[in-house]
Amino acid sequence: MAEPIEFNTQRLAFRVWQERHRAAFASLNADPEVMRYFPALVSAEQTNAGIDIWRTQFDEQGFSNWAVELAQTGEFIGFIGLSVPRRQLPCSPCVEIGWRLKRSAWGHGYATEGAKECLRLGFEVLGLTEIVSFTTLTNLPSRKVMERIGMANAHADFEHPAVPEGHALRPHCLYKNHAGTVGGLNGLTRQVVDQPRNSRRNTLPTALLGSSALNSTTLGRL
Repeated sequence: MAEPIEFNTQRLAFRVWQERHRAAFASLNADPEVMRYFPALVSAEQTNAGIDIWRTQFDEQGFSNWAVELAQTGEFIGFIGLSVPRRQLPCSPCVEIGWRLKRSAWGHGYATEGAKECLRLGFEVLGLTEIVSFTTLTNLPSRKVMERIGMANAHADFEHPAVPEGHALRPHCLYKNHAGTVGGLNGLTRQVVDQPRNSRRNTLPTALLGSSALNSTTLGRL
């Protein structure tokens, strides 16, 4: 068991998932505009199953996709975080960084602010040396966020196995970033910053330890 990591940025609170987050996240996943770069909406049952998996990951390794709230009000706005993809991808094995925010949270820079801090945590606390991100080719808003947080197009497009063959959203692009290209930790709690890197590194899945996979993180959408 690992101690779950929680932290704040200037405007956001990164929290382990609680029961209060379930209904709000299900509503987000049922919004066609939010999910327009997915092949289908995500049901309430699927939403709860996903939350349960992420809560287990927090218990086992200390990190996963965080429930993100506005720090001043506690309003839930979506998720941003780091996790190990369950599907086999061309960049596997890896750690994935992803986000999904409700419409009212768009246009405020929250995804950029939160993703930057997650990158810092991945590099400086978890000890990763390379971070990757991916999304469908047509998802220009997410690609712009990737570029704003310092990622570069790896020119290694691939077909996402979770999307049906022939579907317009199946082709994905891959972006990368490396340790040393993101600034120092600004918003992490003392609990996280004070804990030795090696103790956090040892909570990573065995498949990622001592291999090139420890160098990878992905900003995924599926």
